[in-house]
Amino acid sequence: MEKIKVGVLGAGHLGKRHIEIIRSLPEYDFLGYYDPVVSLDGAYRFSSEDDLIAAVDAVVVASVTTSHYRLGAKAMRSGRHVFMEKPLAGTLEEAKELVKLAREARVINQVGHVERFNPAFLSVAAEPLQPLFIEVHRLAQWNPRGADVSVVLDLMIHDIDLVLSLVKSPVRSIRASGVAIISDTPDIANARIEFIDNCVANLTASRFSMKNMRRMRIFQPNAYLTLDFLERKSEIYRISAEPVENSMPFVFGDKTRYLSVKHPEPPKVNAIEEEHKLFARSITTGVEPAVNFESAYDSLVVAHQILEHIPQIESVVA
Repeated sequence: MEKIKVGVLGAGHLGKRHIEIIRSLPEYDFLGYYDPVVSLDGAYRFSSEDDLIAAVDAVVVASVTTSHYRLGAKAMRSGRHVFMEKPLAGTLEEAKELVKLAREARVINQVGHVERFNPAFLSVAAEPLQPLFIEVHRLAQWNPRGADVSVVLDLMIHDIDLVLSLVKSPVRSIRASGVAIISDTPDIANARIEFIDNCVANLTASRFSMKNMRRMRIFQPNAYLTLDFLERKSEIYRISAEPVENSMPFVFGDKTRYLSVKHPEPPKVNAIEEEHKLFARSITTGVEPAVNFESAYDSLVVAHQILEHIPQIESVVA
C-alpha cells in the first residue's frame, strides 16, 4: 500500500512529538517540517509552508493557535488532509469557516483532542454510561507554552470535548468564573455546565498549580467511575441488589445492598500514536475521524460561552 506523505507545520513541543510518532508509523512517509524559528537535526526543513503543502498528501498543524485558521485553510484549499492540534482555531468565526472549508474540500479533517485516546478513557468505553454528574480537575504546573490563549482554550477544552462526547444532550446553561495569575487571560477557571437531560458537569482547570492532576469522576445510577488520565487507569464502583463476585454488603435503610469494585484493564496504547493511526485509516478508507472539525467546533462553542461568563480580566503583566 502506498504510504501517506505527511508534513508538519510547527516544530515546537507538540510538533516534535508529532514528528517522532509520524516517523515510527508504517502508514506514513514523513517528508519534513516547516517552522520559521525552530531548526531540528535529522529532519528536512522546508523553505516555506507553501512548499511543504505542495509536497504532501496530509498536513499536521502544530503551530500556535492564532495560525491554525490560516494554515488549515491554505492546506484544505490545496486539497490536503488536515490534522489540526487543539483548539481548532483562535476564534469561533475562524473555526466555523474551517468546518465549511473541510466540507467543500471533502478532505479528511481531525483535531488533536488527545484525551479521547487516553487509556483511562478507552478503558471505560464499553461500559454502560448514563452520567448524572461529572466532576473534572485538570491542574498543571506553569508552562509558558499555551499561554497565548486562556486556560479554558489551553486545558479545559480537553474536558469539554470529553464531556460532550459522554453527554448526549444539548447544553441548557453555563456558569463560570476565572482569574488571571500570571498572564493576561484566565489561568484558573471553573465552569458548571447544565444539560437539558439534567446532567451537570463541573470543570476546573488551572495552569498555575504545584502539582499536575487530570482526573474525572462520573456519577450515575448505582455507579461511580473515576478516571485518572495521568496514571492512565480507572475504577468502577457499582451498587447492586444481589451479591456479585468480591462484592461487599452494606445496609441501606431496611435493605442490604452490595458494593463491588472493578479495575478495567487499560489498553496499552500511546494516545498520540492512536490518533495518527485513526487519521491514517480515515485517509485510506474514508471512515469518519473520531474527532472531526465539526465535533471540535461544538467544544469550542462551549469554551467560548464559558469565557463569556468570566468577567473581563485586566492585564496582570507589569
